[in-house]
Amino acid sequence: MTQLASVEPVALAQDLIRCASVTPAEGGALARLDAVLSAAGFATHRLVFSQPGTPDVENLYARIGTGAPMLAFAGHTDVVPPGDLAQWSQGPFDGRLFGGTLYGRGAVDMKGSIAAMVAAVHRHLASGPLRGSIAFLITGDEEGPSINGTAKLLTWAAERGERFDHCVVGEPTSVAALGDTLKIGRRGSLSGVVTAHGRQGHVAYPHRAENPVRALLPVLAALMSPLDQGTEQFEPSNLEVTSVDVGNAAFNVIPATATARFNVRFNDTWDLDGLKRLLRMRVSGAADASRVEIAFQPGASDSFVTAPGPFVDLLAAAVEAETGRRPELSTGGGTSDARFIKNYCPVVELGLVGTTMHQIDERVPVAELEQLTRIYQGVLARYFA
Repeated sequence: MTQLASVEPVALAQDLIRCASVTPAEGGALARLDAVLSAAGFATHRLVFSQPGTPDVENLYARIGTGAPMLAFAGHTDVVPPGDLAQWSQGPFDGRLFGGTLYGRGAVDMKGSIAAMVAAVHRHLASGPLRGSIAFLITGDEEGPSINGTAKLLTWAAERGERFDHCVVGEPTSVAALGDTLKIGRRGSLSGVVTAHGRQGHVAYPHRAENPVRALLPVLAALMSPLDQGTEQFEPSNLEVTSVDVGNAAFNVIPATATARFNVRFNDTWDLDGLKRLLRMRVSGAADASRVEIAFQPGASDSFVTAPGPFVDLLAAAVEAETGRRPELSTGGGTSDARFIKNYCPVVELGLVGTTMHQIDERVPVAELEQLTRIYQGVLARYFA
């Protein structure tokens, strides 16, 4: 039996929270994980990826074992900014315990889950020989552009011959109670900008101008009309206009251009190419093509779903054994790095209750951190049985 120094999830979560790793800063969080995993026998790699126009990002890859199957745990140590420090009851980077609760930026999203994963793996390794391999894919770019993070880390790993059989992502997927939800997929995401062109002029002489807003309004109505009725695994796709702007501070000037930004969260009715074709058709059908144009932003992602089966059942059984409840299978919510991982292996998300993520006084009950650790232990025991 392997003799390992004990790793407690609460203490490790405190250490990670005390690292001010606001995207793209590493802040010491990856260094701390590197030390803990190296001490457990993992081969670790700290990797910095770059791309012009984006910040450099440090990532961590760690592996123990040489055989199959390979189970990966994935997550991110970067966090969103804390906001107004004066509004926090406990310092956002103090990692302080108060009333049985751990406070700090990243407590829920998702340093707490990473600490639970690492503690669970330590306990599993201490229980006997490992029948396979375990890997950690940890990025510092999930809350940012997501360009120099998990996507490039996966490419690097694949080029080295690393092959993952399954992956668990520790995003805060629980809704009201720990383990009540497993995310088995995510909707796709597509953002774009519609620009309507007119002719600037004085509002008192409209015949000498051409107001672009008149061209833009029917286009927006067409874009926001229903896209589909939903599918077996997904709710209906939805397009939301997130801003409309003419860049005009004057009351007596007709603007030259009007722009609108939008985002679509879409289900498996569509792929990116098909959805783009539909939106272009809606724009051209609602306005003169010479006056209105649509452009799509980089960073779009397709929808995906990990079909219910043995791996999903295994995770659900581990949750039920610890909590007494069978988790709901969901594809709702936003995007995560699972959208990259699904190209390499089946992936499911299982983590803490997300009620306070990104909020002032982000926090997690200590009891839930311990419970999530035991759930992950149950996953490991079943997976490598």
